[in-house]
Amino acid sequence: MEAKREKRKQVRSGFTMIELVAMLIIIGLLAAVVGTNVMGKIEKAKVTTTKTSLKILHSAVNTLKMDTGRYPTDEEGLSVLVEDPGDEGWEPGGYLETLEIPPDGWKNDFVYELEPASGKPFVIISYGADGEEGGEGYNADLYSTDAF
Repeated sequence: MEAKREKRKQVRSGFTMIELVAMLIIIGLLAAVVGTNVMGKIEKAKVTTTKTSLKILHSAVNTLKMDTGRYPTDEEGLSVLVEDPGDEGWEPGGYLETLEIPPDGWKNDFVYELEPASGKPFVIISYGADGEEGGEGYNADLYSTDAF
């Protein structure tokens, strides 16, 4: 009986330091892979949200033009979609479902240009993730004229 008790004492339970380190490395690698995939999906969703907002704003500006006979000036910008400029034909309540101009997917303001160099009557621009003109990938500029 004594021999059995001594054998039980010699049997250790738990994990060795090597097993714990191996588990931590595996968990770290899995977290890195999952984190990278999630971040990529989030950035793609921001691009999709921004393109959708560009389409909505572009359509709203065209509707304003049909109602009032003119496009917003550079000074008015997109604010004329939610604030009455005093023009005859302006839709009471504005041209958006909200009382504010939505930001792009990265929480930056959209830029409105009347008569841009492209020859279009107007363009609405998101400067991408970095909020600065130009760039590549997620920092690339998105234009309302390209959204259609």
